Amino acid sequence: MAIKEYGKYDAVGLADLVRRKEVSAQELLDEAIARTAKVDPQINAVVVKHYDYATKQVDTGLPDGPFNGVPFLLKDLDLLAGTVTTFGASVYRNNNADHSGTLARRFLDTGVAIFGKSASPEFGLMPTTESRLFGPTRNPWNLAHSSGGSSGGAAAAVAARILPMAHASDGGGSIRIPASASGVFGLKPTRARNPLGPDRGEGWGGFSCGHVVSISVRDSAVMMDAIHGPETTSLYVAPPPERPFAQEVGRDPGRMRIAFTDRSPSGDAIDPEVAAAVRDVAGMLGKLGHHVEERAPTLPVDPAAVMTVIVGSNTALTVRMTEAALGRQMTGDDFEALTLAMSHNAQKTSATDYVAAQLDAFRIARALAEFFETCDVFLCPTLCAPPVKIGELNTMAEDLGHITPILRRYMPGTSMFNMSGQPAMSVPLAWSKAGLPLGMMFSARLGDEAILFRLASQLEQARPWKDKLPPVCA
Repeated sequence: MAIKEYGKYDAVGLADLVRRKEVSAQELLDEAIARTAKVDPQINAVVVKHYDYATKQVDTGLPDGPFNGVPFLLKDLDLLAGTVTTFGASVYRNNNADHSGTLARRFLDTGVAIFGKSASPEFGLMPTTESRLFGPTRNPWNLAHSSGGSSGGAAAAVAARILPMAHASDGGGSIRIPASASGVFGLKPTRARNPLGPDRGEGWGGFSCGHVVSISVRDSAVMMDAIHGPETTSLYVAPPPERPFAQEVGRDPGRMRIAFTDRSPSGDAIDPEVAAAVRDVAGMLGKLGHHVEERAPTLPVDPAAVMTVIVGSNTALTVRMTEAALGRQMTGDDFEALTLAMSHNAQKTSATDYVAAQLDAFRIARALAEFFETCDVFLCPTLCAPPVKIGELNTMAEDLGHITPILRRYMPGTSMFNMSGQPAMSVPLAWSKAGLPLGMMFSARLGDEAILFRLASQLEQARPWKDKLPPVCA
């Protein structure tokens, strides 16, 4: 009976079944593999399958952690020794990792069985997951639409109930964007909350971080308790939590001061359905007893300009390092047109330009810090339009000029919190008339994931989403 009801449990619940010996870790793994076989041909979320790795984990004994026996997917941007990580790039299709990342090792210590890698766009560069190497990852709510990116495979797999929780990462919105597009919960932690080593001290100039997307709020909180904290090579550390994050779930959030906007950061109007959903959620927050006020931060510079320099420069370094490792120049057979174009354009960027972009990111962070002196939480749409259709963002087009205007309309509000390092989450609280998820983004002060977990838990009770299932569902 427990296996038949697999899809009704979150990861904490599945682990509890294993702990009580009502199911075995092998039975859960077999169920996750069966569910992958059932729905993945439609959504294309699990692009690297290493079932033998997970089976060996189970056979040799899983650590007695909070997620003992729970099936898990690692995003195809992170290394796990003895398995393939492609980064979504053709040139790395057979890249077998000789070591594991710090975060992957911490995931393993929680007791999860990692049975594969979830799809990512090439190097995580896009808010949609449509790599040339593996093809598009489709939205379980409507297969003509994207599941988001760059953690699109993770979000699609969780939404389709292949598993209740999966690894995700976020350098400009890549946890929150797919969480919004796929109708699941995704929290981007405070900068340096979770480790990025051993190969990197920080990612994308401090913008990038890793965590999970999940069905439930408590899965996210319990996982963060298990994996957060510095490592020996950490450049800086996040403010320590007052208590375990899991203890914030269900805790009375009190009366919060919540600012909100139903417009883009530029002040432009957004999709009417998305704007109406923001106002509806703002009204619900008022009914829950919070002080809600319509206002938004004013940014001193355009975050998109900062991202262009910082992400472009990091992409150029990736290309250069690959060329050095392989001893040849990269071509269109190796990388997608967008990756090569970003690398080429970054060659025109000077070291001074890079430092100037870092300073602009700091100015954005300063403006946001001052804004949060007068509120506890800021609500805005995660995405300013419903999920894009497959093919709208074509990274192999001869003319890539269509991409920037779409990004400015679609996801203008996520990257500023990567620059400030503040925690932010996408909560699945609304759906369009066409049945597509419309996530709501909440952000808080640096280091204050606790207030977001308390609020998310309250919202999860007020407007439950766990039992709302997409048409393509295992």
